[in-house]
Amino acid sequence: MQALREIGPRKAARYVTTTLLLVPYRWLLFPPLRAAYLRLLGAHVGHGAVIHDARFFNLYRTGLRGLTIGDRCFIGDECLIDLADRVELSAEVTLAERVTILTHTNVGYADHPLQRFFPAYSAPVRLERGAFVGAAATLMPGVTIGECAFVGAGSLVNHDVAAYTVVAGVPARVIRSLR
Repeated sequence: MQALREIGPRKAARYVTTTLLLVPYRWLLFPPLRAAYLRLLGAHVGHGAVIHDARFFNLYRTGLRGLTIGDRCFIGDECLIDLADRVELSAEVTLAERVTILTHTNVGYADHPLQRFFPAYSAPVRLERGAFVGAAATLMPGVTIGECAFVGAGSLVNHDVAAYTVVAGVPARVIRSLR
C-alpha cells in the first residue's frame, strides 16, 4: 500500500491500464504485428522496424508516447526498456538480445534511508543513427550513443559515447575510433 500512497490513485490506475494493454502485445508473435500494436498505443515506430520480444516498464510515466523507434531498427529478444523518461532510437539502430535501457534510478520508497544520498533521477536516452548495442549491455539514464557507435556485449554505459566509437567494459571505456 505504500506504493499506492506515494504514486497516488491516478498513477496507479494508469499503471494497471498500461500493464493490461501490454498483454496482447506479448501474444503477438510476429515483429510487424508488434510494431503495429505499439503504434496503435502511441509509440512512434518507423518503417521496417523489427521488434522481437522486448519488454517495457514504467509505462505509467511517459506511456508509449515516450518511445521512438526509427526506420529499420532491430530490437532483439528480452530487451528491457524503461519508459520513466523518453527513449529515442534513430534509424537503423540495433539492440541485440537482453539489452537494458534505463531512464531512471530510484533506491526505493521516499522514506528509504538511501534516498538522501541517491535521490530519484530520470533522464532520456538517445541512440543516434546506426548505433549498435551488444547483447546484455546496460545503458544508464541520460546517455546518448552517437551515430554508428558500437557498444560491446555486457557493457555498462554510464556516459555519452561519441559517434563512430567502439566502447566496452564495466564501466564502458573507449576501445577505438572507427574513423
